[in-house]
Amino acid sequence: MVRIISNSAEETEKAGERLAELLHGNEVIAMFGGLGMGKTAFTRGLARGLGVNDGVSSPTFALVNEYSGKFKVYHFDMYRVQSWDDLYSTGFFDYIDNGVLVIEWSENIEGALPENALRITIDRGEHDGQRIIEMEGVDEL
Repeated sequence: MVRIISNSAEETEKAGERLAELLHGNEVIAMFGGLGMGKTAFTRGLARGLGVNDGVSSPTFALVNEYSGKFKVYHFDMYRVQSWDDLYSTGFFDYIDNGVLVIEWSENIEGALPENALRITIDRGEHDGQRIIEMEGVDEL
């Protein structure tokens, strides 16, 4: 497991960029953390690290945003997913093994995550701007 202390959104984005260097193009990245913890900032950095030039934003209402770079990046928001029917309606299972999946609010689909998913938890640190980022499935950055 890797643990990073971030003191700004920029540092959180840099952590995402560093993770991007380790990816092979078919990973599932399960993001955990409350509202405003920096999941989208981390994803923005990860996408930039994969050569995505488009602006990355939260897919709250679209459910999934697609970006092209070194690999396809599919950015999911599972905040409103409450059932298996909801999950199927997102097309989630069609995307697996077809690019890098980044899933915000993964706690809502825990039972559907692949066993080899990289798990990233972002929590508040000692002050409002600080975040603790823990990455399971990653040995070092």
